[in-house]
Amino acid sequence: MKAYVFPGQGAQFVGMGKELYENSDLAKAMFEKANEIIGFRITDLMFDGTDEDLKQTKVTQPAIFLHSVILGSVLPDFKPEMVAGHSLGEFSALVMNKTLSFEDAFRLVIARANAMQKACELAPSTMAAILGLADNVVEEICASIPEIVVAANYNCPGQLVISGSMEGVQIACEKLTAAGAKRALMLNVGGAFHSPLMEPARVELAAAIHATNFANPICPIYQNINAQATIAPDQIKENLILQLTGAVRWTQTIEAMIAGGASSFTEVGPGTVLQGLVKKVDRQMPTASASI
Repeated sequence: MKAYVFPGQGAQFVGMGKELYENSDLAKAMFEKANEIIGFRITDLMFDGTDEDLKQTKVTQPAIFLHSVILGSVLPDFKPEMVAGHSLGEFSALVMNKTLSFEDAFRLVIARANAMQKACELAPSTMAAILGLADNVVEEICASIPEIVVAANYNCPGQLVISGSMEGVQIACEKLTAAGAKRALMLNVGGAFHSPLMEPARVELAAAIHATNFANPICPIYQNINAQATIAPDQIKENLILQLTGAVRWTQTIEAMIAGGASSFTEVGPGTVLQGLVKKVDRQMPTASASI
């Protein structure tokens, strides 16, 4: 079975999508529709902006979504049998398996990005990558700290990202290093994504999601919150809402997709990070990139 995966925040780069815009009439029309919906020329920032422009959550998330979905829309013989997306990438996956229309999903991504940026501005917060420790050790140490800090992204075996208050993450990094972590690297991110500090954003996004039509998908999506194949629109909605304050269980998602019959993985969108993570779960699994 062909599995398609879609990247999340951090995959952006200046120039993303420019070749698509210049070489495909369909892509150009979709990009121009996106400019109309968002109310400014996001294509200018994607194609010719700066790294700083693209690091703003309110720009990053819509930009990655657009690159992923428009690329997927122009791929020949695109016939997914299962899909998944890393964090933001779930919205791209839900367009490509026909659960959401391009326009509706883009409006939700804009709402999500703006809500998350506002939540980040409420209090200083951050994330850190922890390398070389078992998941349960990271979880136990985070749980022992009185400040807010949680396991946020289970990216692959031996690589887990934690998220929380500045103090909580700093304390956790010290304790995790003492416990034997190979590295505890503070990340240059806007805030504590996938943590309880995103609760204001979750509430705001929930209202937008409940007001949006979700159709029956053409194939299952394996969602971040539980790493299980889902096809029921109402359940997909709830999982998408829970994702904002819950962990991205990517390791478990890839394992579940393989157990469900995935025979190959194709990453659709900017970058090749997800291919690498798949290989760290199953070294023999065929992977490919559709990135342009």
